[in-house]
Amino acid sequence: MKKTVVVYESKYGYTKQYANWIAAALSCPVYERKNFYPANFASYDVIVYGGGLYAGGISGLKLLTRNWDLVKNKQVILFTCGLADPNNPDNVAHIKEAMSKTISPEILQNIAVFHLRGGIDYSRLRLPHRMMMSMLRKMLLKKEPCDLTSEDRELLATYGKSMDFTDQKSIAPLVKYIL
Repeated sequence: MKKTVVVYESKYGYTKQYANWIAAALSCPVYERKNFYPANFASYDVIVYGGGLYAGGISGLKLLTRNWDLVKNKQVILFTCGLADPNNPDNVAHIKEAMSKTISPEILQNIAVFHLRGGIDYSRLRLPHRMMMSMLRKMLLKKEPCDLTSEDRELLATYGKSMDFTDQKSIAPLVKYIL
């Protein structure tokens, strides 16, 4: 059996939850990115990295991109965790477009990517994220009601509240891919 590790960076806990579920399903260790050092990659055949989506970027992804030479001959799986519903093809296209701006074509061609839905708790947001969500809300309020998507309406209706869309079952395709 291949030696597998799950590494993640989580700002609000949703990515951490998925990382723990994945590690449990794979019976492998899990590390927060700040506690995992590039030299540790040598001990593993399969690297699963999870990061939250923030304004088009994936938190902590530099651990993989800056150390690509250490992992390029391993099986590398990336999972993202964000508020946008990954069952919506437009959301996935947007995520892929943003990823193509920050991840080299070589890396994108050699990793498997899975998108998972996280959540948001406005009471825990740090100032930059609170400001981003406020700006997004203001932009949505300027739209004509008929131009709002179902996710736009959901965001407006739940603005300022807590929403948790994490679902342990959604890790199944990622786990199956590795096994």
